[in-house]
Amino acid sequence: MNIDGLLEKYKGIHPGKILQRELKKRNLEQALFALSLKVDPQTFDAFIQEKSSLTPELYQKIDQVLGFEEGTMYSLYEYYEIQKIKLENGRCPDLSILRKILFLDTDISKIDWEQHWKYVIKRVFERGNFQEKEEIIRFYGEEKVKGIVGSADANYRLELPSNRREVR
Repeated sequence: MNIDGLLEKYKGIHPGKILQRELKKRNLEQALFALSLKVDPQTFDAFIQEKSSLTPELYQKIDQVLGFEEGTMYSLYEYYEIQKIKLENGRCPDLSILRKILFLDTDISKIDWEQHWKYVIKRVFERGNFQEKEEIIRFYGEEKVKGIVGSADANYRLELPSNRREVR
């Protein structure tokens, strides 16, 4: 499996969740897979449940057994850790302004605001109120928002807070 495609697709997601999905796709039982790696099934389950990590050697074994490129699982773990730091450092819009109902289909506290910026902008301009739109413009910048809102198929209305004019 191509490491670049996997990393881009799953960047920021805990590798335990990715592994759980992969095992399910291949109809492999989690406990048996753990035993085949010579890992205690409870330890392995804690990893799947995002409660622990694994050693670099174990990530390498998983890569080998599943036919991934060497370093894939460990790289996914590193990207997950980077994402965790970003979330802890608060690189996100002011969540006190954005209503949770805008993102009803996902946990707003787990959104990767950097990676999913197009989705966020579209969603807020489809369903958001004026204050929410202002916050998204403040966070992403006027040009980035114009690029999405101006190129969207739907008729979004972008009211710019600086001069309160409308752009189509």
